[in-house]
Amino acid sequence: MKKLPVNGLRYAVASVVALSVAPPVFAQSETSDGALVLEEITVTARRRDESIQQAPYAVTAFSAQTLEDANIQRMADFIALTPNVTLATSQGIGTSFLSIRGLTQVRNGEAPVATIVDGVLQFSGIQFRQELFDVESVQVVKGPQGAIYGRNATGGAIIINTRRPTNETDGYFSLGVGEGDEYSLEGSYGGALIENKLFAQVSGKHIDREGYLTNITRNEKADRFEDTTLRGRMIFEPTENLSFDARANLSRHKGRGIGFQFQGVDLAPDGITAIGFGTDTGPFDANNVLPVRDNNVDYGERDVNDLALKIDWTTELGTLVSTTSYTDLEEWADSDQFPYTAAMSSPALFGFDGTQTGFFDIEAWSQEFRFRSPDDQPIRWEVGVYYLEWDRFVSLSTGVDTGAGIIRLEREPSTDPRNPSTSFLADDNSNTAKAIFGQSSFDIGEDFELSLALRYDEEERVQDVSPLQFPAGVPGARNQETFDMVQPKITLRYSPSTEHNWYTTWGRGFRSGQFNQNGISELAADIGLVGLNDVVDQEESESFEVGYKGLYLNDRLRLIGAGFATKVEGQQFFSFVGAVSAQILTNIDEVQLYGGELELNLRATEHLDLYASVGYTDSEIEEYAVDPSTEGNEAPYVAKTTFNLGGQYEVPLNFANLNLFARLDYERRGSQYWDVQNSTERDPLDFLSLRLGVTDADDKWSLIGQVENALDEEYNSEWVAGGFSARAPGRIWNLRLRYNF
Repeated sequence: MKKLPVNGLRYAVASVVALSVAPPVFAQSETSDGALVLEEITVTARRRDESIQQAPYAVTAFSAQTLEDANIQRMADFIALTPNVTLATSQGIGTSFLSIRGLTQVRNGEAPVATIVDGVLQFSGIQFRQELFDVESVQVVKGPQGAIYGRNATGGAIIINTRRPTNETDGYFSLGVGEGDEYSLEGSYGGALIENKLFAQVSGKHIDREGYLTNITRNEKADRFEDTTLRGRMIFEPTENLSFDARANLSRHKGRGIGFQFQGVDLAPDGITAIGFGTDTGPFDANNVLPVRDNNVDYGERDVNDLALKIDWTTELGTLVSTTSYTDLEEWADSDQFPYTAAMSSPALFGFDGTQTGFFDIEAWSQEFRFRSPDDQPIRWEVGVYYLEWDRFVSLSTGVDTGAGIIRLEREPSTDPRNPSTSFLADDNSNTAKAIFGQSSFDIGEDFELSLALRYDEEERVQDVSPLQFPAGVPGARNQETFDMVQPKITLRYSPSTEHNWYTTWGRGFRSGQFNQNGISELAADIGLVGLNDVVDQEESESFEVGYKGLYLNDRLRLIGAGFATKVEGQQFFSFVGAVSAQILTNIDEVQLYGGELELNLRATEHLDLYASVGYTDSEIEEYAVDPSTEGNEAPYVAKTTFNLGGQYEVPLNFANLNLFARLDYERRGSQYWDVQNSTERDPLDFLSLRLGVTDADDKWSLIGQVENALDEEYNSEWVAGGFSARAPGRIWNLRLRYNF
């Protein structure tokens, strides 16, 4: 890999002088003499407990209280409060597009972050969007984390810790109603079965919503949402030095399937479609928001079953940690086919306005062993090994729309005359990932710490094409590739006092390559798209970062700053060719990313907390052999700026044992392009969230209403080159009652 350009390093160093990052956490505390201060926050990105003030990396942390105060119910909620991180959601529950400092997730690809839930690393992006409840903390770590967490952690890590049961029996339940005929039920209960030895906790959440968007053809809601998640956890501590932490998670989801519209189609009054630009739709434009108008139900399902066991054994030499996990996951979706209109299939337009289905069946297990030294010594270290094995079957099909509905397809095409298949692309993937890693931190005098980390990852992918596949590719073919990389990381911290901390970090990371579905490049070539391959190369990145963290105004104001420069080779990018329903991943040869963040957190008064943040990312395509005309353009899916401003006010009411609670969160998401050609730019978006209610002064119950997207911003949550748009919902309200016991 080429070295980072000198001007990029200078940019990152200069950025930290003006830009900073710190968490929008409103947790409060007082010193022994009653002085107001910001709460001390513990973070764990280096797999050790350390103060957020002293941690030598950029991290946004959310405590359990902040998660409740901000009504964070899902991944998108805390991401919206994190500078330089955005999340686009469209299609079904298993599809999302996370962007962090310009490193982006693409359809059919992996996220640029490692996601760790209770110490267990998620292996697939399909797992990412799950409901949040009974969560103790969330950490969003920025910068390369591949040396610690391995594959896909090029942009950072998201660490989620659910609430641990203790000796005290406690819990809560919550009832909610909201926009789209929504109701929700959530609760948790746990405590000690044997004091100081055996602890258990059960929790769950159910949401049922008719939907926000209306299908104007079917005259019904287009985005139904029904989700049930149950979680059980048991912790056994037979001695002070040995613990077993077992967790089971079950999730069942029914909702949206594909959810796209095509901007190049007119709808005539009689329902007949005309391919091409029209007066009803306007040009291909990321700001052109269309109604849902399919004649078929857009539907999707996802089932997730997770089991995990974490064992900690502490000895005089250190602590051995074993983490074992198993996941069984299925996702299925169906919808209208391109161009997604009210019409059925027509012999005059064969292959258009038919039906389409997608099916994923994934089974995986992983094992990690880590041995780490005690924390209270000048040289702290950790070594470990990791193994992951997962099998994935995927099928994508198109069919003739006869008006008789869509037949569910999984491993075989349909010959049923009501909905016969016109294409069936399917393959089995047997994949393994192996890694060996280590890290160490050295104290240099009283003020400096040097940290070194190194990890080697190797991933083998085997693709067996279904013998039933048609019309493209080679039925029964086998493809095999190995992807690997050494991921080093160096961090130097200078901390002259508890109030001030400077750090600098350099690291490398990679996202594994993979396969397009067999024959996709052949289909693309047939319609004039050349240079595309069935094998997607791995993505490699090199990053440099400098940062500063400071406490001011007697620890009432926190300022944490970071500037970065990142060079990406082989950045993965998604394209869709509607005419052949082809989903294609390609590699952008070289992309440069520069930027930084600023966030302030202030305990203004006893009752008022304020925060503000800004993020900036400058992206440029340096080289793209498939289309050299795009060189110099901005990278796709990257919002150039993010801005957050908000506050929370809670004050006692004189006439009752109640508090008045009010919170405001404003987010401005900068403009962004969606394709390498920069063919259309989505305008900046403004989101305002308002919360108002009452809380019991003894923290027993609360009743709070909320309006999200209060400005009723109309926008597309995603736009794909060629005129494919996915409409986002507008203004949404909800009301929640919570009782703690």
